[in-house]
Amino acid sequence: MLSQETYKKIDRELAKYPADQRQSAVMASLAHAQVELGWLSPETMQEIADYIGMPAIAVQEVATFYNMYNIKPVGKHKITVCTNLPCALSGGERAGQRIKDALGIGYRDTTEDGKFTLLEGECMGACGDAPVMLVNNHRMCSFMSDEKIDALLEELNK
Repeated sequence: MLSQETYKKIDRELAKYPADQRQSAVMASLAHAQVELGWLSPETMQEIADYIGMPAIAVQEVATFYNMYNIKPVGKHKITVCTNLPCALSGGERAGQRIKDALGIGYRDTTEDGKFTLLEGECMGACGDAPVMLVNNHRMCSFMSDEKIDALLEELNK
């Protein structure tokens, strides 16, 4: 299921830990798998568990505990809007509503064309940059005015 390139990345993560602590690389391994596949199916989690040598339920516990992991399919572009109190008070609610209106979806929904999934997120550690959002867990967008939101959606829609 996973490519040789992803296995090479997982092997680099495993090399950081003693042989009896391979499970320490589970979070990074899940992240690499998700970058390749877009989400973590039960089969993918089982594959990682087998490769690392840990129980599949332990891998699933990690994947379901942290909200950065997608345990069901998401759109090509997952936009997570910080709605924690500092961001909410500094335009986070407005930013989320702007995206909802533009895409015609609510939080935890995916557009019919599969391009966008919109989520609420907790603190992203950039309260001074509010409103803040993450795109695909890797790109942080700060000071998101209506104009910047429109430009981001236009860019991602190409």
